[in-house]
Amino acid sequence: MPSPQTQDEIELARDLLAGKADAFDRFVEVFRSKIFQYALMMCGHREDAEEVAQDTLFKVFENFEQLREPERVRAWVFRIARNACYMKRRKSVFAPTQELSLDDLLPHSEQDGGHRKLEIADWSALPDDQVLRSELRDVIQAAIQELPEIYRAVILLRDVEELSTDETAQVLDISPESVKTRLHRARLAVRRTLDGYLRGIQSGVEHGTGQP
Repeated sequence: MPSPQTQDEIELARDLLAGKADAFDRFVEVFRSKIFQYALMMCGHREDAEEVAQDTLFKVFENFEQLREPERVRAWVFRIARNACYMKRRKSVFAPTQELSLDDLLPHSEQDGGHRKLEIADWSALPDDQVLRSELRDVIQAAIQELPEIYRAVILLRDVEELSTDETAQVLDISPESVKTRLHRARLAVRRTLDGYLRGIQSGVEHGTGQP
């Protein structure tokens, strides 16, 4: 069953297809910030993200009659955003000359009786406060932005925008199995970055400094 947020998006898509007068303005209100945040994480720069959001909304307005299934409106919108983002990155002055290898970001492991064991910090000992949660969000966002594009796109669509595996596969033109594989690897990479940050905080707590 769709979440209330998803149901609202579906009803909005139906209103837009039905030609209701204020539907597109409401559509922009709902989707613009989502598209902008996705584009910012994909492109890495506000100027590019602003242009991608504008280009995406223009193409949505121009091609909305092509939406065959209002129930899939979010996936349809993010497919357009994905294409706009790729085009922008090809032309952008901010585009990186090369991207990091995911192997550089994945968690290290060690041999433990013949088995590979990930080194994970004990999160339960960390202080639970607003500042820490805010800092964690920043660390996670930075870790996602460090991922190579093919993994960054998957984790944004699945974990941030909460598209299904099949919807993500449709947006990215890959198989559901590839989505699952890339998502797993992306989550491991983000976990490694987060783990290092939390270990620093944990060490600070243990030594009474409260900071890494």
